[in-house]
Amino acid sequence: MTATQTTTQETVDFDDLPLNKFHIRITALTFGAHFNDGFAVGIIGMAIVLIGQRGDMDLNAWWTGALGAGALFGLFAGALLFGSVADKLGRQKIFAISFIVITLATFAQFWVQEPWQLLTLRIILGLGIGGDYAVGHAMLAEVLPQKRRGEILGSFSVIWTFGYVLATLIGIFFMQSGIEDAWRWMLIAPGFIAVIVLVARLGTPESPRWLLRMGREKEARAILDKHFGTHVVLEPEPVVKGELTGIRGLFSKRYIRRTIFNCVFFACIVMPYFAIYTFLPSILSNMGLSDLAESGSGYAVEIYLNVFLLAGALAGIWATAKFSRRGFLISGFIILTVSLTALALVPTTATIISVVIFAVFTFSLSAISNLVGVFPAESFPTPVRSSGIGFATAISRLGSVVSTFLLPVLMASLGVAPTILILAGVLAIGLVVSVLWAPETKHKTLTQSGLITLPDRVH
Repeated sequence: MTATQTTTQETVDFDDLPLNKFHIRITALTFGAHFNDGFAVGIIGMAIVLIGQRGDMDLNAWWTGALGAGALFGLFAGALLFGSVADKLGRQKIFAISFIVITLATFAQFWVQEPWQLLTLRIILGLGIGGDYAVGHAMLAEVLPQKRRGEILGSFSVIWTFGYVLATLIGIFFMQSGIEDAWRWMLIAPGFIAVIVLVARLGTPESPRWLLRMGREKEARAILDKHFGTHVVLEPEPVVKGELTGIRGLFSKRYIRRTIFNCVFFACIVMPYFAIYTFLPSILSNMGLSDLAESGSGYAVEIYLNVFLLAGALAGIWATAKFSRRGFLISGFIILTVSLTALALVPTTATIISVVIFAVFTFSLSAISNLVGVFPAESFPTPVRSSGIGFATAISRLGSVVSTFLLPVLMASLGVAPTILILAGVLAIGLVVSVLWAPETKHKTLTQSGLITLPDRVH
């Protein structure tokens, strides 16, 4: 019995199924990973502050930037490597291997003595996170029903934000605790979550959509029968003669426009995100909004902005379900560009105005970030989906490496206002590219959205 054959029972298309236990399990395993990723990436900023306060390492502006960007650089390499591998060898293997790497690298941070050792482990940690990004998004997108796909994929940002906010709260606790080697405990705290995710992922089946595409119909049918029922039909995607796969496929005439769009819009969202929120204590201090960096006691604005991060992420789920993908993205970029430009131009003496603008920016950035989990997964067909997600993630993290590394250097040489204006320019680029090339993938099956070759135009 093939993946498209069934019994005499009334058939149901795989994309039209209601959520069941299998959907929830894969969602939970992928969300758990994203929660851990946000925790692991977010904790480094607070740890750097504490390391500097204690003098345990000699961290100049270069090392500060490198440690902040280390995991992002590894994420770039991991997403690029594992995304392509997953399209060839399958999702399931990388789904497990990525978290073995994450778990080991996280706990190893406890014993570092020198900045280069910590940087090395942050890069290795990023390799695992990058692999998980590429495969997790593809795996989940390939099993979710069409009607729930957008809101669930968009929720990646919410889960990541919860992990990031937890990193802030854990960081505040350890900075006030007076515990010996507190920053070491901060860095390994995500490892306990990683262990749970790793164990829970053992035994996860392969994506039936990928198996079907690879001609392994019996294996796909067996998974469908076991987890969804013998009445479920999964139609194979159209096969394009001579179609390239992997990175070469992404730059073929068929896919190059969607590849460029996903890379640019993704990068233009996360570059300001990681740069600003990795060094949020330092930025707030330079703007006169918090004394967190100096005394470790001024947490009001820090917590206030993290509340808006969470609120924005939750609002983003609603907006993803309510509005068109394209309209939400473009309007979000407009708000972000205007608000960040205003933040740079407002005098530092206008404290209340600055905080309000920062809150608007934070809320909007967190909301629009939901789309980074949606567009790449919906833009590419199965043969290049993991490669496409991985490549877009890789380019976005390469941009994040640059912005995160340069932010403390630019603030030291140019000041905070010109640095923020540069980040506003990055958002403006994302706006232009989205207006030109953003497709509309809402209300389409995964097969239909993957076949889009030109963006829908607004008439």
